[in-house]
Amino acid sequence: MGRQDEPSLLPSRFASWFAARGWAPRSHQLELIDKARQGRSVLLVAPTGAGKTLAGFLPSLIELSRAPLPSPGVPPGTERRRKRRLHTLYVSPLKALAADVKRNLETPVEEMGLPIRVETRTGDSSAAARQRQKSAPPDILLTTPEQVALLLAAKESRELFGSLERIIIDELHSLVVSKRGDLLALDLARLKAIAPSPACVGLSATVREPDALRLWLGATTARGSKPVGGSLADLVAAGGAAPADLSILRTKTTLPIAGHITSYALPEIYAAIRAHKMSLVFVNTRMQAEFLFQALWRMNEDALAIALHHGSLDASQRKRVEAAMAQGQLKAVVCTSTLDLGIDWGDVDLVINVGAPKGASRLMQRIGRANHRLDEPSKAVIVPSNRFEALEAEAALEAVEEAAQDTPDARSGALDVLAQHVLGVACGDPFLADELYDEVISAAPYAKLERSSFDAVVDFVATGGYALRSYERFAKIKKGQDGRWRASTAGVIQQYRMNVGTIVEAAMLKVRIGRLRAARPGAPAATGILQRTGRKLGEVEEYWAEQMTVGDTFAFAGEILRFEGIIEDEVVASRARAGTDPKIPSYEGGKFPLSTFLAARVRAMLANPSSWAKLPEEVAQWLVWQDEHSLLPEYEGLLVETFPRGGRHFLVAYPFEGRLAHQTLGMLLTRRLERARLRPLGFACNDYGIGVWALGDMGLAVAQGRLSLDDLFSQDMLGDDLEAWLAETALMKRSFRACAIIAGLIERRHPGHRKTGRQVTISTDLVYDVLRTHEPGHILLRAAREDAATGLLDLKRVAVMLSRIRGRIRHKGLERVSPLAVSIVLEIGREAVFGEARDEMLAQAEAELMQEALS
Repeated sequence: MGRQDEPSLLPSRFASWFAARGWAPRSHQLELIDKARQGRSVLLVAPTGAGKTLAGFLPSLIELSRAPLPSPGVPPGTERRRKRRLHTLYVSPLKALAADVKRNLETPVEEMGLPIRVETRTGDSSAAARQRQKSAPPDILLTTPEQVALLLAAKESRELFGSLERIIIDELHSLVVSKRGDLLALDLARLKAIAPSPACVGLSATVREPDALRLWLGATTARGSKPVGGSLADLVAAGGAAPADLSILRTKTTLPIAGHITSYALPEIYAAIRAHKMSLVFVNTRMQAEFLFQALWRMNEDALAIALHHGSLDASQRKRVEAAMAQGQLKAVVCTSTLDLGIDWGDVDLVINVGAPKGASRLMQRIGRANHRLDEPSKAVIVPSNRFEALEAEAALEAVEEAAQDTPDARSGALDVLAQHVLGVACGDPFLADELYDEVISAAPYAKLERSSFDAVVDFVATGGYALRSYERFAKIKKGQDGRWRASTAGVIQQYRMNVGTIVEAAMLKVRIGRLRAARPGAPAATGILQRTGRKLGEVEEYWAEQMTVGDTFAFAGEILRFEGIIEDEVVASRARAGTDPKIPSYEGGKFPLSTFLAARVRAMLANPSSWAKLPEEVAQWLVWQDEHSLLPEYEGLLVETFPRGGRHFLVAYPFEGRLAHQTLGMLLTRRLERARLRPLGFACNDYGIGVWALGDMGLAVAQGRLSLDDLFSQDMLGDDLEAWLAETALMKRSFRACAIIAGLIERRHPGHRKTGRQVTISTDLVYDVLRTHEPGHILLRAAREDAATGLLDLKRVAVMLSRIRGRIRHKGLERVSPLAVSIVLEIGREAVFGEARDEMLAQAEAELMQEALS
């Protein structure tokens, strides 16, 4: 397993430690030591359980062990002294992962007696600890991207990072596809400008395009040289992982045609949990996590230790769950993507993915949480929620067997993130524009940034832009006589520190246990005083909470709660009886889109009946019925069905491009149908198809030649129709709101208080209207448009789909709904129904529609 030059690479103390544990260093671990000796930056791609985290840290541990600190009682000069300085900076996308890595690092440090101090720095760290770390840093600091930005904005940043030797970025693939990655790339360029020549180490288990990540990391720069972009880090790839034991859960109950809560499979999910030592039960949204946890708990006759973990729970509750997992005290944890990444829960022997995975790489990441060892297979089951998801699950299973990846493409850097970074640099270290521009374009996401755009961003931070420059509050930086830009006031620095980061969630309210106390003896409870008496459970979105009325019950943090009211920024709730039918908090933006890669595989499967034998019997029969009563979607083309139902006329299409792209398509199609005087009433969609209903007979219009499907789905809809829609919709204001918060134009948090979601909305909407009228080329309007195109609208995917189907549209006029169209029709109005009543209504509607389709 080791290399021939192992003795020269691994010091005897470390070789003995490996041997004592019955291990031998793996070749990729030794190769990273060798790369470190050469001063090379490197991307390590290694499967789960391959020891990649240890590989990333081994060079640092070896280097730090060579110059020990003086021992207590040893006279000065009798052993080599080392001044404590920050040697290695580790960046993780998750606070929980940083804490887990610290636990794992402490083992070799303690067992080898290494004089190395390892600390974490996250939003959960105390203010005193964070302040101390600036002046008396540990040898190794484990932190998150937001904390790196805060440290670089401190006056002590040059002293703190001036001797930095190594930067380790974990789960790199998950960071580079988001604005957090943009911010971290800028901070990485800043660190390279401050430290002489730090080596960068990227760690990742799932990589589709390694060269894109190598470019993002960049090669180590020579001492004293300017940072440059375009150079690649070295690549080390580890192999040898055992194939995953992955299957699709088969159930006694027939798989439903539509729905997303997977209640049909609850008995089998519970049985799988009971049969294994510890299971991670992954879902795709926080709402699904709350629902599934409550459903499992109601059937938990064996009193199994089942816990809940998602990002809106209070940090203390998440930590309790993580500690219980580490100690092997739990039987299962229902969780979201908060436990997706490389945390090592050694006792987990089964991963249950409830719902479609939406991406092959995401599924591989989750599978790797089970049996965290390289030479033994990870065991996982997929539980599709409906029949379309069963097709997606089979496609994902085949992709995993082939080790095919579908991580997103590298992105271009966002301008609102750059604005935040410019302000952060000015807060910590006054800058010259020319020098900062060179530094910024050395970061891979900003390599193609034009100087005019950079200057516009600096001008925005300095003045707010042309339309806002008369307002002093928007002047965040000023230029001194030395030509350097610096923060204009101490208040600006404080505001930056309170609002740093790129994650913009909807306005949240804390949920706290409390009660209504009667104002006086004998007075009605409804006229009482609202009191906060208990602990904080987590957070729900402000908009959702405002729809609640006193007495409503809801499921949250694993409990059934009674809504008592809202005090300031907190929802006060009391514990309620479990017999009620509770609502479940919903969260904006929590759904994963179906990846282009899996969508193509699903289309290929539909077009190839010989592949249906692998599918559940009811799914294969569903497709046979579709072939008998209509047509099957083709791989390259687009099937469009039209049929009457309930006094209305339906048009259903099957692009298989994901919900976001379909929502955009639906808005544009309805505009075109309105111009054709077919009087569309609305549309519904899921990841697989879209349905439009209208008063006009769209099928007859196609048959008579009054409506051309080629024209209806032509690529020019992304021109004038798109611009006209964007001018009318609130979507652009929503996108602008996020950009304005990230760029610092609107600050959500202030000393002593926080703006409500309504206050932020009013503020940003007013500014948006002013800029659209007086400065349509404003840098934030550009940023908002780019965000909407890549995120909320998914325009690239719509454009590719329209190009793919050109000349390949098939129309099928029907007298009634088709078997496939049942799933789209059932999407209409489903979001308004909750709980068991929803299951019953959906099952009844599904049965009636299928009977109609097959009659």
